[in-house]
Amino acid sequence: MTDEFQYHTPGLDGPALSAFAITPSDTADLPAPIRALTIGTAAGVVKYTHARTGAICTTGPLPIGQHSIWARRIWETGTTAAGLTGWE
Repeated sequence: MTDEFQYHTPGLDGPALSAFAITPSDTADLPAPIRALTIGTAAGVVKYTHARTGAICTTGPLPIGQHSIWARRIWETGTTAAGLTGWE
């Protein structure tokens, strides 16, 4: 099968390239920056480091579901949401 889009740069509004489970950490960045986050098992707050600016941000309470968050780290301290999946 030929990938007709192999030479196109994926935009932030395009489909995800891959996904992975996230274990929040206060010391380690994610294996790749994410552009969306799914909260799967428990609603709550997410503390993260913005992928571009490096700003440390904390959301308000988020429901279970998918959220547009561009992050390079999800912090353990300050994150109460659970069952996290990152989409890059």
